[in-house]
Amino acid sequence: MQSHNPVLSRAFSSPTSTYQTPPPSAEQLEQMYQGPPAARAGRMTYDEVVTKGGITFAVLLAGAVLGWQVPGLFWIGFIVGMVLAFVNIFKREPSPALILAYAGFEGIFLGAISKTVENLVPQANIVPQAVIGTMGVFAVSLWLYKSGRVRVTPKFQRTVLMALGGYLVFVIFNLVAQLAGWSDGAFGFRSGTLGIVIGLFAIALAAFVLMLDFDFIDKGVQQGIPAKYAWTAVFGLTVTLVWLYIEMLRLLAIIQGE
Repeated sequence: MQSHNPVLSRAFSSPTSTYQTPPPSAEQLEQMYQGPPAARAGRMTYDEVVTKGGITFAVLLAGAVLGWQVPGLFWIGFIVGMVLAFVNIFKREPSPALILAYAGFEGIFLGAISKTVENLVPQANIVPQAVIGTMGVFAVSLWLYKSGRVRVTPKFQRTVLMALGGYLVFVIFNLVAQLAGWSDGAFGFRSGTLGIVIGLFAIALAAFVLMLDFDFIDKGVQQGIPAKYAWTAVFGLTVTLVWLYIEMLRLLAIIQGE
């Protein structure tokens, strides 16, 4: 099995990956899940993902509280979180310790940037709005996926990957423009109507990536992959949700700053 999410796919690119074994048939799956717990031992389940996800987001929240209280930790959270993100992406086997460390430092970054944006646009209550908006997009994405209204097909995957590539090019260009002084805006070229349009596009793109995460979890459980990859699934979800929250926060700051 190959993950559709580019954040998750690296873990299973090795020819020796346990994912290369033939998946069990429908009858075997039925027997496994109807059978005793011992038959399901070592397999990833939805409960595994939910439990590990709860632990990870608790660590993320703790980091966010610290970052909110001490905004000066912004760069530490950003740099260490970024390094740990790439370490986890390129690591062949999931490491719970590294994933939780990523969540902690990324939480510090989120708390610090949230406090900074809140100070830039006072009286707007941007942070609660961003949290609610992120939860709303997550819920809608899950509903669209589970209801079958959006299906993760190879064409869907290619489209999302191309859109991600195009968006990444714009992000890099915008960052260079800010560093070079080509734009005086707080968000570079992401200001005014153009900033709002790009923000909405980024949020929609993050929602589609969430559906890739859901598809990875679904297929992983159905094919009975090793339980350790529940951490990989949680890592992918965390990366996507962090990105979604940042995009939501930035969009609200642009709108409120108009």
